[in-house]
Amino acid sequence: MSKRKLNRRQNWRIERKQQERADRAERAGALGDEALAGGQLGTEQKGRVIARYGTQADVEATDCEVHRCHLRMNLGSVVAGDQVIFCAGEETGVVVAREERTTELRRPDKFGKLRSVAANIDRVIIVIAPYPEPHGGLVDRYLVATENLGAEAVILLNKADLLEDPYLEESIDILLEPYAPLGYTTIRAQGKFGAIDELTKLLAGHTSILVGQSGVGKTTLVNALLPDAQQRVSELSPDKQKGRHTTTTARLFDVPGGGALIDSPGIREFGLWHMTRDEVEEGFREFRDCIGHCRFRDCQHQSEPGCALTEAIETGAIHPARLDSYRRIIASLDQPLQG
Repeated sequence: MSKRKLNRRQNWRIERKQQERADRAERAGALGDEALAGGQLGTEQKGRVIARYGTQADVEATDCEVHRCHLRMNLGSVVAGDQVIFCAGEETGVVVAREERTTELRRPDKFGKLRSVAANIDRVIIVIAPYPEPHGGLVDRYLVATENLGAEAVILLNKADLLEDPYLEESIDILLEPYAPLGYTTIRAQGKFGAIDELTKLLAGHTSILVGQSGVGKTTLVNALLPDAQQRVSELSPDKQKGRHTTTTARLFDVPGGGALIDSPGIREFGLWHMTRDEVEEGFREFRDCIGHCRFRDCQHQSEPGCALTEAIETGAIHPARLDSYRRIIASLDQPLQG
């Protein structure tokens, strides 16, 4: 996704909405401060954010009780997975501090501004499906982000039972071909309940997040794994089998085995324009032994003679599709603003 160029009216509308949100947050924060000062809230305790709703958040205490809390304005961004300090109230509490994050997954929003999606995650599960039709570029973008995050990536093919067309099945096999040799775990889920045992074992002891396009079945997986969750799901739109956005905010669920699973809103694209060339290269794990060994120090890894990445294709150390994907990502970093 490239950065959008907004006209004056669009910028004004965005600024107005942001100011309205800031005003609401300030009013809510003032009420929370009054409650704190008046002794109407309990003592400070630790908790974990399970969902964010504007100026409020649902916080799970150590006893597993969930409290709706106001967010103080000086906290910065607060998202699912954040560890916080809060004071509970009879109706609404107040989050007074956010603890330091170990990891933070961010992505550009539709206006090109970076937004935090989830925090303190150590596993990213990239969900694809036969429909909407997946493409390796999206998978690679998520892998680059995950590698830079320092988390483990898993690729999950959902709705594998829909691979009735031999041509479609072959195209999926070709898409997934480069990843197993690189050490990435790949799972195939058949229908609503396929591979649930495997997924349950995978999630235990980790804080994981489901990411992927709208319509690939992330929320359906959550409902299958955790029947008590019963999240709302939607069918694919009739035109071009595109996904419809159902999940509107990232939400964390406790899973058996001491783990946690975050269901994130679906997207159509996942841009990396906020990253540097070095960060993108770091995100391709098979490139690491080659970087710095090209004939020319300023090699762009296109058609230059003596390019170590191109030579690695000839030896089989790098899959051609991965190098093509890298080149497309690098090209997107320099794309001009679009209206």
